[in-house]
Amino acid sequence: MTPEQILLVRSSFAKVGALGDRAPVLFYERLFELDPSLKPLFRSDPAQQRAKLMAALRTVVGALDRLERVLPMLRDLGRRHARYGIEPEHYATVGAALIWTLEQGLGPDFTAATRRAWMDAYSLLAWTMITAAEAEVREQLAA
Repeated sequence: MTPEQILLVRSSFAKVGALGDRAPVLFYERLFELDPSLKPLFRSDPAQQRAKLMAALRTVVGALDRLERVLPMLRDLGRRHARYGIEPEHYATVGAALIWTLEQGLGPDFTAATRRAWMDAYSLLAWTMITAAEAEVREQLAA
């Protein structure tokens, strides 16, 4: 990602964070609207799940200019998500729900450049998590 994209993601995330719990509520509502089969995979308390989502996003957004610091966390998260039943194709649905949520929360501040920056950031995050999950599956099959 370019420094300009990182700045767009960070500044827009700060605006979304100002919405409080509204953003993660919108995200999960949209996620389950797009794919109702995902709802049973989220068994923990919804408030805790929303807090975890925002904490993970805060961590990643804060480290976009030094991703090596969060890559181990993302790989671990990908492996755990695979154990919970998250499939690689689910990441596209999550990405769509995230982009939609940002669009709703930011309104006219969600420019084409901001959208592209978030899509690039999410693609990197999702790719890291998917490849870690797939590596774990390969290791389990080889054992």
